Amino acid sequence: MEPHCLRLVIFVLAIVSVRLLQNPVVASTEECDFPAIFNFGDSNSDTGGLSAAFGQAGPPHGESYFHAPAGRYCDGRLVVDFIAESLGLPYLNAYLDAVGSKFTHGANFATAGSTIRPQNTTLHQSGFSPFSLNVQWYQFNDFHRRSQIFRHKERIFQELLPKPEYFSRALYTFDIGQNDLTAGYFLNMSTDEVRAYVPDVLAQFKDIIQYIYGQGGRSFWIHNTGPVGCLPYVLDRLKITAAQVDKAGCAAPFNEVAQYFNRRLKEAVVQLRKDLPLAAITYVDVYSAKYSLISRANKHGFKESLRACCGHGGKYNYNMHVGCGGKIKVHGKEVLVGKACEDPSAWINWDGVHYTQAANKWVFDQIVGGSFSDPPIPLKLACHRH
Repeated sequence: MEPHCLRLVIFVLAIVSVRLLQNPVVASTEECDFPAIFNFGDSNSDTGGLSAAFGQAGPPHGESYFHAPAGRYCDGRLVVDFIAESLGLPYLNAYLDAVGSKFTHGANFATAGSTIRPQNTTLHQSGFSPFSLNVQWYQFNDFHRRSQIFRHKERIFQELLPKPEYFSRALYTFDIGQNDLTAGYFLNMSTDEVRAYVPDVLAQFKDIIQYIYGQGGRSFWIHNTGPVGCLPYVLDRLKITAAQVDKAGCAAPFNEVAQYFNRRLKEAVVQLRKDLPLAAITYVDVYSAKYSLISRANKHGFKESLRACCGHGGKYNYNMHVGCGGKIKVHGKEVLVGKACEDPSAWINWDGVHYTQAANKWVFDQIVGGSFSDPPIPLKLACHRH
């Protein structure tokens, strides 16, 4: 080889090496060994947080799998439960649940009604949880620090709390944002007003990801928000015209705002990948999976797409004053009217707000393989940067 050609080859190799060091992209097929999951979110992934703080979600919640209330606003398991199962990990205990909890393989900081941006109202005033994402971060930060102190104090805590290395090797899952959108609408904001505050909501979301990265978190599995315009509690409470109803029976304006939120969320994820060079961040399009399920319910083996399985009255079997498990007084006696349907596995919606276990399983089966992810990698490879 001529000397000048050799010098050129060496120069090119040097440039490539520097680029790889600056942006170490890994394309591996070796399955990740996630020893723990730390989850942040709202009712879509709450395994007992709100119940621990404000009283148990009563029967018939939990009936299809746990055969009793289990802290979930569902007849059974949630997507996060199926994630844990698929990774060979136990179901996550809620961080707020002090009774019978074991956090060896992670903790769940999600609570029903949570938002990314604090709402500055009480649960009873608005229906939104005081445990917004920044509070969930405070809880995680405290849990990370104090769990390691207690592991060294007494042997029993070594069986109840995660090992120090688990925090950097864990999968960090997020499913939150839906309530940030509906909060605006329930305050009679216009669609333009709701859209206007989405960038601020996502700026706060990015902060939390960066904070967790600063604590050693490296693998992030982030769900976008679902088609809120297909949920009975939105269809029942917010006024829409016939022209605003799409072919699936959903409220198109609210779904369009959810899609706008998701586009901006994806942009935030792209920026986070640049800002956090050692992080593997997977963006999961659960919106598309859920809308496909709802709009083609019969094709996917479900008979009811928009009506609630467990509820009382109205077009959607939903009543905001008498919910799932709700009772009314008749001649001085309490009568159960918020009854569950006979076969929840044939219904997509559980209680007007949340999905049934069968629907959650269907959604999980679609997303676990990576076909709805960016990058398009399966759950078990989510520790690798691409």
